[in-house]
Amino acid sequence: MSVKTLETELKTLHTQCPYCSVQCKLALTPEPQQAGSERASDSIFMKSEGLPNEASQGRACVKGLNAYQHAVNGQRLLEPLIRRGGTLEPCSWEEALEAITDGWKKLMLTDGPDSIGFYGGGSLTNETAYWLGKFARIAVGTRLIDYNGRFCMSAAASAGVRSFGLDRGLTFRLSDIPKAKCIILAGTNVAECQPTLMPYFNEAKARGACIIVLDPRRTKTAELADIHLQLKPGEDARLAALMLRLILDEGLENRGFIEARTEGFEEAVRQLEGIDTAFAAEKCGVKLEDVRLAAAAYAGAETAILCTARGVEQQTDGHEAVRQFINLVLATGHIGREGCGYGAITGQGNGQGGREHGQKADQLPGYRSIENPAHREYIAGIWGVDPSDIPGKGVSAFEMMELVHDGTIQSLFVMGSNPVVSNPHAGFVEEGLRGLNQLVVADMFMSETALLADVVLPVTSYLENEGTLTNLEGRVLLREAALPAPGECRHDWVILNELAAKLGRGEHFNCGSSEAIFTELRRASRGGDADYYGITYERIRGEGGVYWPCLSEEEEGCGLMFTDGFARPNGRAQFGVRSEAGTGPRDEPGSGYPLLLTNGRVLPHYLTGVQTRRSPSLAARELESFVEIHPATAAALGIADGEWVAVSSRQGEFSVRSRLNDRIREDTVFAPMHWGGKQNVNLATRPELDPVCRMPGFKTTAVRITPLRRRGGR
Repeated sequence: MSVKTLETELKTLHTQCPYCSVQCKLALTPEPQQAGSERASDSIFMKSEGLPNEASQGRACVKGLNAYQHAVNGQRLLEPLIRRGGTLEPCSWEEALEAITDGWKKLMLTDGPDSIGFYGGGSLTNETAYWLGKFARIAVGTRLIDYNGRFCMSAAASAGVRSFGLDRGLTFRLSDIPKAKCIILAGTNVAECQPTLMPYFNEAKARGACIIVLDPRRTKTAELADIHLQLKPGEDARLAALMLRLILDEGLENRGFIEARTEGFEEAVRQLEGIDTAFAAEKCGVKLEDVRLAAAAYAGAETAILCTARGVEQQTDGHEAVRQFINLVLATGHIGREGCGYGAITGQGNGQGGREHGQKADQLPGYRSIENPAHREYIAGIWGVDPSDIPGKGVSAFEMMELVHDGTIQSLFVMGSNPVVSNPHAGFVEEGLRGLNQLVVADMFMSETALLADVVLPVTSYLENEGTLTNLEGRVLLREAALPAPGECRHDWVILNELAAKLGRGEHFNCGSSEAIFTELRRASRGGDADYYGITYERIRGEGGVYWPCLSEEEEGCGLMFTDGFARPNGRAQFGVRSEAGTGPRDEPGSGYPLLLTNGRVLPHYLTGVQTRRSPSLAARELESFVEIHPATAAALGIADGEWVAVSSRQGEFSVRSRLNDRIREDTVFAPMHWGGKQNVNLATRPELDPVCRMPGFKTTAVRITPLRRRGGR
């Protein structure tokens, strides 16, 4: 759509932020260019403001307010590209689709369907996530599909399933937060990652709640805390176990709840008996008395909420760490009541819905297991195939990159993700992607991954692509299309329809709208853990969003979970004990790598920055990456504020500017995750995985830092 059309023919557009898991509603009003304006003739400016909604209550943050800028950016891909003679050149859709499917057909004949892999994303709509999982398994027949949400929610998901029998981001409603008398925020920086939620926590504090934050950095979120436990990275599981031990020592556990609604408590207690509390606090890098105060405040509160996020989960013992925190919830009975619950604060826009409907390696729609014969039979009936036609379990996202690297996967289709930046051990990943016979990327921009592709397909943005997304509290929302597709861009699900037709499987992919796909998804999810059957586009439009599970159109959906029982067969929650699978290897400082590197987000940017770095207003707030380092540590290393440094690990290194900050531990450094190239923090992060959930250990990499001037660098 032209600038003139936007400015003169359109009125206010209603849409939904494409970024974090709150999914705030927005109103965009094009602003006509004023006479004599110095802005470029092809630039578009909009007045952007939040719309009333249940989640953010009409608030919007700087990312959401400026999100439209990437959608109207002149760098948008507007036509397919194909590599000829080493160069990506424009081509027709017919040529692009033929090139992809011809390559797949040859591989299916010579090496089988498992030579083809699919890599999705946690920002795709529910419809596309569902369609992509079905496409990989039915149109191509491969078992190899996973998505970037593996790096976001997998530890909390696996822990929730084993503890509660069900994984949903928040077991409580956002409106319950101000009712809590104590709140623990473990490894989450809500102020920068989900800023429109901060008023809920501010209101809770104003009502007298005790706020406890566990983080190696004194973040904007930690500034709100009454107790800040500034623990050493990687010690979350130990700290949670220590807190439970202290609660039990003081007799603050809720015996009535434990006996009536849980199992496994005695075994969990036995595993705590050998804890030396003083030694454990020292290993965590915190004061024992502070831990005692935090434990007593949480256990003694009438109502309490405990939330974890990536700081706890992105570790090679992330599954166990979350189980230990959930043990605190179960031991105190702080769940299933207003103002109580456990929450894994989802990161990506559709991080919740994206993991429910089939783009994970081990899942079928409705959060069904691909290894369960009854689940396979049900989904086969919906899809009109034999259960034996559905392939078995695949492997996790990074394990797919290992299969790419060793040549097992020869063709990779990437939709809604940028794995060359987001994966750990990124140099290894890029090397593997460069060696593929065929790399296909569907994206809005020439991401770092798209630059390596053999075929690039232009897709629609959040302003143009209708579909549902599920926010962090399990509320299914509808994002309407506000603009027509620009250029030759196509919706992602349309692309899958067209590829299926060329593979001779079009009869299974004949839905002609996102709503038609959602109707099939509803039936596919029916009876599953994530049951969307009672949710329709019409209902969402009328109600503003509907919680799952929702078993029929007459039900309201469930906002507050586990009020009467848990989703396990006996209705009881299960205390966590150390997993038989153990934990992944730790990366301890030493041997020339004296510091621990942790990573995360900064307020203006999102994920690998493909979208936010193309928003001028956001890019201007953080033009380049950095490494945050304590002044005392910097002084010992001879590093000045703002100078270029190399951050090196056993895996690789990246180069960024230093940023001195006394709010971080002296043994810890922090770098954001939003830049590629030589500034990509994941060039240094570790490839080891949690043995249960296959989460990489992003938050604990041993590194050293060297000023580049000593190398004759910048």
